[in-house]
This record gives sequence, structure tokens and C-alpha cells, in this order.
Amino acid sequence: MIYETVAAVDLGSNSFRLQVGRVVDNQIYTLDSMKEPVRLASGLMPDKRLDVAAQGRALDALRRFGERLGGLDRGAVRAVATNTLRIAKNAFEFLPQAEEALGFPIEVIAGREEARLIYIGASHSLPSAAHKRLVIDIGGGSTEFIIGKRHEPQLMESLYMGCVSYTLRFFPDRRIDRKRLREAQVAAAKEIELIAHDYQRVGWKEAVGSSGSARAIADVLELNGLNPNNESGITRVGLERLCTLLVKAGSAEALDLPGVKGDRLPVFPGGVAIMSAIFEELGIEHMTYADGALRLGVLYDLLGRFHHHDMRDSTVAQFRRRYQLSGRRRSGGACRGHGAGGADPAVRRHAGRG
Repeated sequence: MIYETVAAVDLGSNSFRLQVGRVVDNQIYTLDSMKEPVRLASGLMPDKRLDVAAQGRALDALRRFGERLGGLDRGAVRAVATNTLRIAKNAFEFLPQAEEALGFPIEVIAGREEARLIYIGASHSLPSAAHKRLVIDIGGGSTEFIIGKRHEPQLMESLYMGCVSYTLRFFPDRRIDRKRLREAQVAAAKEIELIAHDYQRVGWKEAVGSSGSARAIADVLELNGLNPNNESGITRVGLERLCTLLVKAGSAEALDLPGVKGDRLPVFPGGVAIMSAIFEELGIEHMTYADGALRLGVLYDLLGRFHHHDMRDSTVAQFRRRYQLSGRRRSGGACRGHGAGGADPAVRRHAGRG
């Protein structure tokens, strides 16, 4: 069954997010989105049990999401939980409460399934291209690495490192110095070394970041002119300059630079350390950004649209109907050049994870 309205719920390790979309011509247009900075990973105790406070924050957020989802058919909603609920020993006790609060089933997905969905979401928010892309998503508790072409992921991995877990581990009092930052980078590099050879062997032409950490880093670099030649996205030089400024400031909160939102500051150092290690270990010089990630992938997954779908064709169909163009007047070049969501730039603002 095809639904006119579909929704995805992402129970991430940093934030819980809801995205509601309208299906038109096999494209998904965002109707509404909600974000709750639950910081679920910060509630993991040393014995890997989720503490009561984190559970309470999570249930409150899910009740608010449930109110927004009222009236939607069960088949039109998919809720997925990621790393923290993969490893929490008391997840089986918490999940029934979470499902009751949300009003829909919650699926704890494996790391590679998370990677697959992230790639689908990212690829559907980028212009169509024939080359291989490396998509990297730094979440709160895990980081996903995917190489794929068009909408088809080819190599997927999920590593147990995230902006929340690394900030808590290496910057517990939020203080940043060169030694702590280097320790975080080295720890991340050791994880990446396990997959680096396989990824470099397969290769890619374009590196893409998705979700909150990548977006926050890109915003800071762009808004403050830290990238060379005012490049967009994330660059190796820009990252090095940002690390220097973080150490000089002594904390993310003291970093007097526009671009980092208040709810991102508490986990910003961990995200920067992991991104720096990724650039170093994989030899990346420049990374672009994709608006789509896990939730958009979940929405397209609901539609059964995994592979070989070119969103540009749907965009052209939208143009034809909107302006009542006949097939003889179809000007594929101008419309198709916009890529995903080209008919309306506002429609392309799919939020990321984390």
C-alpha cells in the first residue's frame, strides 16, 4: 500500500528526531519535523545500563512525537533505534515503555542496516551522479561509513565511536587541551584503521558528510572563513584551523565563533576529533554535505525504493504538471540539473541525524 503521508522516527544516541513527509510523484516532501536533544548515550552507566533520567527524557520526547503522529496508519510510520539501544543491557525493559509512549513499534536496527538507510537518505538528497560516493555519518554513539553509487550502497560499516561517547570519554568536564584532543583523535584513528584498507581499495570520487556533526563543522568552517579560498563544506586545512582554535579557547562553549548551535556545543569536541581522524586515516582533503540521512532513508525504505531510482525524472514530472508543459516541450537539461528536490529549494531541507 502506498501512503500519501509517511513518517520516520529516529531514536539516535544524541537526538530523537521525527520527520513527516508527503509523497508526490515518488518524491518525499517534508511536511513537518521535530527534534529533541535527548542525549541518550550520556545516560549509559558503566555497566551499560540506561539510567532513569535518560529514560525519562526519551519517554517525554516520544510522547510529544506520538501526539504529532496521531491518526497515521501503522504501516505509514517506521521508528528505528540506533547504537545506544543496541548496546544498553536494559533496552528490552525500556522498549515496551517507549513503544507505548510513541504509539508505534520501535525497531532496534543493526549498524550496517543503519549505514544502508543513511546512504539511501543521503543519495536521495544529492544531485544524481555516476561516480562512487563515500558517505560518512558521525552520530552520537556510532559512525557509519558507506561507499555507493547512485542510490545503491556497495560497502557499509558502522564503528563504535560517536560525538556523545567521545565527548564524555575524552572531555568529561568540557575542557579541551592539545593532549586530550590528540588522545581522542588517536582513539578514533585506531577504529578507522580496521576498515581503511578495504575502503581505499574500493575507492570513491566524492566524500560526503551527513547529520549533525558534519553540518555543525561545515557551518563553522564556512561562516568563519576557515576553509582555504572560501571553499564550502569541510576541508582538511579548515579542520586543522578549527582544532587549533578549540585548543586555544579551552572549551567549545568558549569558542567565540558563529555557526555552532547551543544544543550542539556539548558534543562538538567529540565530533571534531572523530572527523579529524577520518580525514587523516582515509586521506580526505574535502567533504561536501548531504541534507538527507537516516530518516529520509527510512522514508524511502517505506516506499520500497532502494535502488536505481533517479529523482530527477520525478522532478521533471512535477515541473510538467505545475506548468502544464507537454511532453514535446520537456527541457530535461534545465530541470534535471537541480537534482533531488530541484522543483523547490525549500523542499530539499531534509534534516540529518545525530
